[in-house]
Order: sequence, then C-alpha cells, then structure tokens
Amino acid sequence: MTLRKNRKRGRMGKEGEVNLKSIFLPFLSTSHIIPLVDMARLFAMHGIDVTIITTPQNATVFQKSVDLDSSRGRSIRTHLVNFPAAQVGLLPGIEAFNVDTPPEMAPRIYMGLAILQPCFEQLFHDLRPDFIVTDMFHPWTVEAAAKLRIPRIMFHGASYLARSAAHAVEQYAPHLAAKSDNDRFVLPGLPERLEMTRLQLPDWLRSPNQYTELMKTIKESEKKSYGSLFNSFYDLESAYYEHYKDVMGTKSWGIGPVSLWANQDDSDKAARGYAKEEDEEEEGWHKWLNTKAKSSVLYVSFGSMNKFPYSQLVEIAHALEDSGKDFIWVVRKNDGDGEGEKFLEGFEKKVKESKKGYLIWGWAPQLLILENPAIGGLVTHCGWNTVVESVNAGLPMVTWPLFAEHFFNEKLVVDVLKIGVSVGAKEWRNWNQFGSEVVKREDIENAIGVMMSEESEELRRRAKTLSDAAKRAIQNGGSSHNNMKELIRELNQIKLSKAQQTTPTP
Repeated sequence: MTLRKNRKRGRMGKEGEVNLKSIFLPFLSTSHIIPLVDMARLFAMHGIDVTIITTPQNATVFQKSVDLDSSRGRSIRTHLVNFPAAQVGLLPGIEAFNVDTPPEMAPRIYMGLAILQPCFEQLFHDLRPDFIVTDMFHPWTVEAAAKLRIPRIMFHGASYLARSAAHAVEQYAPHLAAKSDNDRFVLPGLPERLEMTRLQLPDWLRSPNQYTELMKTIKESEKKSYGSLFNSFYDLESAYYEHYKDVMGTKSWGIGPVSLWANQDDSDKAARGYAKEEDEEEEGWHKWLNTKAKSSVLYVSFGSMNKFPYSQLVEIAHALEDSGKDFIWVVRKNDGDGEGEKFLEGFEKKVKESKKGYLIWGWAPQLLILENPAIGGLVTHCGWNTVVESVNAGLPMVTWPLFAEHFFNEKLVVDVLKIGVSVGAKEWRNWNQFGSEVVKREDIENAIGVMMSEESEELRRRAKTLSDAAKRAIQNGGSSHNNMKELIRELNQIKLSKAQQTTPTP
C-alpha cells in the first residue's frame, strides 16, 4: 500500500466545528470515479480532511486534480492499494471496467475487488475516519461503517429520476402487462406521466438475473446508510428529488453540478479525468474550434464505456456529413470490431481536408470543449455525467441512450426538461456488448437537424435557463451549497455527540 500526497493533516475547523476526517472509496470505473472524486474535492474545499482509496491504474484518472488541490493547501490525498491482478489471472494494469475491458475479464475484476475488501476494511480501521463516502457498488461498506460506529454515505452515479423510475418498475412491474417488447407502458407512481417499452428497460429489471440480486443488496445497504449523495441540483429535477426521498425513506443530498463546482479553473478542467502526461490533441481541437462561428459546431461523444460495431460507425459518419454541420467526434481505436479503426482513419482524413470535422481519439477534455462558444449542441449517450455537464454549458442534446440507466435519463432530458431531441433508440444493451440495433443515418441526421436549426430556439432557451440555475445552485445560498453545509453540520454534530458519550464523567 502507498500513500500519496499526504499533506495538511489536522486542519482546524471553523468555530463550533470539529476537525472531520473522511474516506472516499470509488468504484473501479471511470464514469463513477470522476464524479465521486469531484465530491471528495468539494469536501476538502469545505475544510474536511479527505483520503481517497483506490488502485494505481485508477488513480491516474484523477491524481492531477488531487495534486492541484493539495498544492492549494487543501487536506486531500490518495491512498493506493495494489490490485491483485496476478491472483485473479489478469495482466498488470487491467483493474477497471471501461471500454477497453474484455467482457471475459469483468468477472475477474470483481474477484479482485472481493480480495481487496478486507484490505479496505483494515484501512477504515487504521485511518480512523469520522465518516465514509462509498460508491453504491460497495454495499458491504455500510456494515464496515457500523462496526466503527461512523456514518456511511452512499454515492449514486445516476439521476434522481432514474433511481425513482427503477424503483417504480421494481415495485409495480408495469412491463409485465405490455403485450409485446415494443408496446409502451406508463411508469406508475412518478410525478409525471412517462412511457417506456420493455426493450428500453435494463435487462435486470425485465427479468431477474444476478445483477438484480446485486441491485437488491445495494438498495438494502442504502436504507441502512446515513444517506445518499447525488450529482444533481434541486432546479434540475426537484420533483424527483422529493419523490425519491419519500419512496426510499432515507436522507439524500444533491450537491451538483460537481464538475462545475470543483473545476472552476481551466487547469482543473484540463486535468479532470485525464490519465496522459500531456494533451497532444488540445492545441489541434482548440485551434480548429476557434475558427468556427458561435454555436455552429456539434460535439459527438458516447462516453468512456461504449464502443460501436463497424456498421453503426458508418451510419454515424454519413449522418454527420449529410447534416452539413461542423462537428467534433470523439472516437476510439478499438471501435468497430476490427474494421472500425481503418474506416475512422479514412473518414478523419476526408473531413480534415474539407475542414468540416475534427476527430479526437481516446479521452477528450469535455469540460473545456463544451464551454467553447463554437459548440452549439451535442450527441450523447445520456450518461449522467455528460447530461449534467451539458446542462452546465447550457447546451441542447441529441439523445442516444445505450445501457445502464441511459433510457431513464433520456426521459428527463426529452420529456421533462424538454432540452433534447431523440434519435429514436429502441433497445437497451449491456455496456460490453454491441447489441442488435443499428440506428440509421436518416434518424441521426433528422435529430441533429432539429436540434441545430433556428426553430430550436425554445430548446436553447430552456437549456440556458437550466445553466443559470446550475450556477446559482453552487453559490452561497444555493440549493447544493446549502445541502453541503447542512450535511457537514450534521456530521460535525455526530462526531461531537460521540465524543461527549465517550468522555468520562468527573
């Protein structure tokens, strides 16, 4: 085990407060790591002593951000625990669930996590935190916290609407009454009328499987936890924020948008989620974007865990060309099942010559790109991190849900907030599988045309209103700022009460 950036321990709190120590334990997946680390950084910004526990390869995703915060005098550090790759038959460095993880390797990563559990528990004991914040995929931590008589707070990487919708399906099973996989049914018990089909539901909700049992365990652990944290803010989904707390009967705090709050400098935005030593792409995309007119460029990205078959890449490429819009498209070398890389290289050469498009290979500095005035909207898989970051930037979206809770998030973007246009995706799939659906170029192009047209002014107005609300939420007196202050106050009170109980009576 290795301790990195162990600085500024024992910082004094404000008058009437105690010095709180915390541990943050992310899951081994980039899309879960980034927002939870942003939350950890927010706690450090508010005077809490923070230790983030993870493995060496996963630390590369955020270590630059932690180093920046530590250099600013904040009490934050990373504690590295070596992943037992050899014990579970994995090559060194394979220790995360992402787009490069071969499907057959996923069970071995879970095995490695199970081996690490006693080590994590020992660290909880040795580091003596006053509370822990752990990802939902570490349900065992609620019992570990109970042994230490400290609060465990669960991190949810989804929206309040998505969790409320999943709860509605679990409770009422409306999909079982549908006559076919494509028949629409209403999600009962929600604040608004939302319709879906069976094929749009995650497989674990359609019929019981191993993952269903895991999600039950996660829900049980949440009910035993002190509360939950969401990367959301009140004006974004207020009805579902209240609804979720009611149906779960637990405390919950929306402290988002965490990407906006924790990354206010360009240095933070560039470092966030970036594992490479230097950004070879940055100068190129930045220069290219700065030659484009305001709100004229489409940003196309499908997150850190998706890859498409060759046939779908061809449809996307044709749709982007046929749309007539300038675009930035984030692609990966392993896209297309062998044929994709060669196709994308040829397409990149073609659009570079026409100056209509720019391809970014691998990781993209999304926060910096989205805030560039040339960006006019984006095509997204509806991953929650990207949805929130798009709202921050005041951008409308073309929605293309793929897996996880994406189809629920699409409902929020398109039907509730009315800041998105759907491509009409019909089928949920697992994150490490291609699936059978290929969305046609005409459907993609039509959705882009609607979103980027002059007629979409109302869409843009609503997106801008939400962007303003996001900025207010993290300011002094804003909903997320107040939630953070209230949670820290409660945690302070718990520690004070505990200290009083253990103080001997004279």
